[in-house]
Amino acid sequence: MSDTPLEQLQQLAYKSERAQAVRLAQRLQLDPASALTQVLTQVAGVAGLAQLLAQRAAVHLREVQRQQARAATLAQRQATRQAQGVALSEQGWQGWFDGSALPNPGRLGIGALLRGPQGQIIQISQAAGYGNSSEAEYLALTALLEAALQAGVRELHIRGDSQVVVNDVNLPEAAITAGQGASALASHRAQVHALMAQLSTVHLRWLPRHRNAAADQLAQQALKSAPPGEDQQGIAKNSEK
Repeated sequence: MSDTPLEQLQQLAYKSERAQAVRLAQRLQLDPASALTQVLTQVAGVAGLAQLLAQRAAVHLREVQRQQARAATLAQRQATRQAQGVALSEQGWQGWFDGSALPNPGRLGIGALLRGPQGQIIQISQAAGYGNSSEAEYLALTALLEAALQAGVRELHIRGDSQVVVNDVNLPEAAITAGQGASALASHRAQVHALMAQLSTVHLRWLPRHRNAAADQLAQQALKSAPPGEDQQGIAKNSEK
C-alpha cells in the first residue's frame, strides 16, 4: 500500500483512473486513497507504483514549468505593450485613418481619428468623391495630417490598415527616385510628404484592419451620409478635452 497522500495521487492520476477509483471505493467500501492506490498499482504493472508515480511527477513538473514560462512570457509582452502605449501617449498625438470605396472604384468615404496626450479627440468623417480604395486611403491620411496641423500638433504617431498606402508613404527617397512605388498615387504621396514635413516628428505604421475599427466606422459613416450619384464633400469634426 502506498503512503502517498490522496491529493498527490489525484494530481498524478488520469481522469479515467480517478473515476475508476471512485467506483472501486463504492463497491468495496474502501477509502479514496486506498482505492486510487489499487487502481494505479494495477496500471503500473511490473514496473511498480513508485516508478509510475515518479514518471508522472516528472511529466507534471515539466508541464507546470512550461505553463509558468508561458505566463511569464505573456506578462512580459503585456508589460511591453503597456509601456509602449504610455510612451506614445506621453510623446504626442496619435492618429488612425481609413478610406473606403463603394463599389471599388466608386463613391469614396474617408474617416480619421486624432487623439491628444491630454485626451483631446478630433474625428473626421467625409465623403470624398469618386475613385478607388487606395485613393480613399490616401485622402483619409491627407485629411488627418491637415487636421493635425490645424490643431497645432507637432508630434504624431499614425496607424492605417492599408499596406499599399503605408508602404508607399514610407518608401525611401532613393526608391522613389528610382521609380519604385505606386505611380498612380504619386501625387497623393507628394502631398502627404509635404504635410508630414511640417511636423516635427511623424511616424506611420500599418496595423490590422480589426484594430482600426474607429477610423473604419467613420469612413463607413461618410459613405452612408452621401447619397449615390452625388459628389458630396462634408466634414464632421468634434474636438473636446
